[in-house]
Amino acid sequence: MDKTYRELERIVKGFANHRRISILELLEKIPELSVIEISNKVNINFKTASEHIRRMAISGLVLKRSARQSVRHKLTPRGIAILKFLRTLE
Repeated sequence: MDKTYRELERIVKGFANHRRISILELLEKIPELSVIEISNKVNINFKTASEHIRRMAISGLVLKRSARQSVRHKLTPRGIAILKFLRTLE
C-alpha cells in the first residue's frame, strides 16, 4: 500500500502550486503550446515555466511531444481529471 501512497504524493506534488494550476488551465484551453508560449501567457520566465512543466510531466499531468524544433505540451487524461477535481474545491 505504501507504493500507492507514494504515487499519490507524486501526483499531488505535480499540481501543488498556483502556477502549475494556471498552466493546467491554459493547456486545457489551448493545447499543444511550447514552453515559450506558456511562459508568455502565464507571465513567468522561461526557466520557471520549464521546471513547472517538467514536474507536471513527471507526475503524469502533461504530455510532451517533439514538433520539429520545439516541444509541444498537452494535458493527459490524469491532468484533465485533476482540473475537474480542483474545480470541486472552489
